[in-house]
Amino acid sequence: MLHGYFGSRFTNDEIEATLKESAVNYQKLNDDELYDTVTNCLINGGVVGWFQGRAEFGPRALGHRSIIADPRRTDAKEILNTKIKRRESFRPFAPSILMDHTADYFELVDDVPFMEKVFIIKEEKRAEIPAVTHVDGTGRLQTVDQKVEPRYHALIKAFYDKTSVPILLNTSFNENEPIVNTPEEAIACFLRTQMDMLVMENIVLTR
Repeated sequence: MLHGYFGSRFTNDEIEATLKESAVNYQKLNDDELYDTVTNCLINGGVVGWFQGRAEFGPRALGHRSIIADPRRTDAKEILNTKIKRRESFRPFAPSILMDHTADYFELVDDVPFMEKVFIIKEEKRAEIPAVTHVDGTGRLQTVDQKVEPRYHALIKAFYDKTSVPILLNTSFNENEPIVNTPEEAIACFLRTQMDMLVMENIVLTR
């Protein structure tokens, strides 16, 4: 089993139709523009709702119904909990890492597409990615394979090209309700929280 992306998916046309009914302003970008825009937002401290492809089947958000942030920020947990999550400060957020770079950051190397394993982060790397390093020096990683998930991989690669860090902070796309599944649910979560950007396929909403 290579992935867990078996849920609902929505086209750009379907998403645009929903937004037009809601009278919400948006822009539509090509892929290169999209990755550039999203990574710039992340680098500037933004929190992004990332809604792509088929929804994940299982307990973890794996880059299709995710909220993402810059893992280098020491204040990322506080930003996420203030703007969206409102959960206990001790609960960690997870790193999504380009699979080919796992050995650079973790003491063990394995294929972990479902974010179900906790590995020790190399001591010299912990200060580089404080937002996804738990108090005991571990991270519950998701390895992202370009062949399996080209779109999420391309986003992390664009972030890596700008920052030299092949990791994004990944948490589930929700506030305190089940993970969003439809464009309507994603828009509602974006509007009632302080999320900075919502990306649904190639459609982008910003505050």
